[in-house]
Order: sequence, then C-alpha cells, then structure tokens
Amino acid sequence: MTSTTRRSRSRFPPGGTSSSRRPWGEGGERGVVAGGAVGLRPLGRLRLFRYEVRRWRGGTIPDVREAVESPRRLSRDAAVARRVLELVPQAPTPVWGRDELHAGEMWNSNSLISWLLARCGIDVEAIPLPTRGRAPGWSAGIVVARRADARTGGAAGAPRP
Repeated sequence: MTSTTRRSRSRFPPGGTSSSRRPWGEGGERGVVAGGAVGLRPLGRLRLFRYEVRRWRGGTIPDVREAVESPRRLSRDAAVARRVLELVPQAPTPVWGRDELHAGEMWNSNSLISWLLARCGIDVEAIPLPTRGRAPGWSAGIVVARRADARTGGAAGAPRP
C-alpha cells in the first residue's frame, strides 16, 4: 500500500482499488462513496462547489505526476489495505477548506488520508512530511481520528504496531 499527499492517492496491486478525493469531477459512475461542499456549505448545492470521495476497482488518479513526492510504502499488510478501503465511505465529509470539526486546521485531502491511516492503526505521526514541503490539513485528520478512537475504544483496524 502506498500513499502520497497533495491530491489524496492510495495505490494497491494491479487490478486493486484506488481511493481519491477531488474538489470536483466528471460525471458518471466513478465510485463516488461520499462528498461534501467546498468553501461554504450553501455553495455545495452547485456541482462546481462539491468534492467527491471515490473508491473504485482499477481506478486511476489523473494528476498523479503532480504529487509532491514519490509514493511511500506504509504497510505490506493486505488487511490494512482492505481496512483503508472499507473505511473510505465512513470518512468525515465536512466543508472542504474549513475547520468545521474544530480540529485546528482546515479539512482537505490530506485530512482524509491521515484520518484513514490513523483509523487503521498506522502511526501517522511517524510519516515524514514531503521534503521542503508541508501537508496542510494532515493534523486535522489525526485529531478527528483520535476522537473516533476515544469513542470506540481504539483504532478501527488491527492493533497499532
């Protein structure tokens, strides 16, 4: 399993499933499992101001070459990869670019990925930021995941290593 920041991306073995969060997307059945407003909740009524959280077998990320750094292997455990995919539809979907969840940072694609990884028991704080880069929203996902862990008695996936 690998992940990058900027536009959220997860890659699994050939024929596997991809996960993506984009501010807007093409129509059609593309594995949309959740979505929300961008900027301001009332604007979410307009397609232009909606984002989609997608999960689909054989999916691709059109702008993968725009990623800040190469993918990083975070786990070789297939069960962790499966759990990430199982959790995608359950991810929080607050207004993109706002701090509606009072996590101290705006919610964005970095938040989604850090939330998914933390909920699966991956030590997200040990994942280094991109070289000479930053990952706005990363901490928001961790904060929201910890709140969920506190309510449920631990990470949603396997025990933390």
